[in-house]
Amino acid sequence: MSGAILILSGPSGAGKSTIIQRAEPLIGDFYFSISTTTRAPREGEKNGVDYYFTDPESFEREIAAGEFLEYARVHGNYYGTSLRPVREALEEGKLVIFDIDVQGHRLARERMGDRITSAFITPPSLDELERRLRSRSTDDEETIQRRLQNARKEIEALEEYDYLIVNDDLDQAVEEFVALARTARLKPGREAAREFRERWNSLG
Repeated sequence: MSGAILILSGPSGAGKSTIIQRAEPLIGDFYFSISTTTRAPREGEKNGVDYYFTDPESFEREIAAGEFLEYARVHGNYYGTSLRPVREALEEGKLVIFDIDVQGHRLARERMGDRITSAFITPPSLDELERRLRSRSTDDEETIQRRLQNARKEIEALEEYDYLIVNDDLDQAVEEFVALARTARLKPGREAAREFRERWNSLG
């Protein structure tokens, strides 16, 4: 079978990156999808590691060519997921993991819905999310309030996801994520299922 797609969404501060890092030795070969953006790199960010950095004109040409699985314009900058590295990883049989927002999940479902397994990751409450955001000491008050407002909107799309991981206990959340990654690999998609059926029927 070819690879599979696992989409993760959830508010900033939910612990998605931490869960993936803890689970990495347990989920086999995977490719973590890196977004392409037109915003300028921040201090310490590296092209091809944190993001693929490009200019608006190049980004818009790739939009016109249908080369993005999903994209959005946020605060005047484009963010999107290029299909090229995703296709390559799928052809290599890898699990492709996305960390994208609710809008991105919807667009990806339209393009490759039969290949996608998705999960919404969240703290147990809005109050707990606020506590975590403040404890990071990385955002100013305006940014914290914006993240909380976004979280209120994102939780309204919870029913659109296949699974829910409540990150209350990190060890349990990691265990659930590992199980989810294994489950995602079992979803063949229509094309892969047809190919397997044809091989199965041809073996006498």
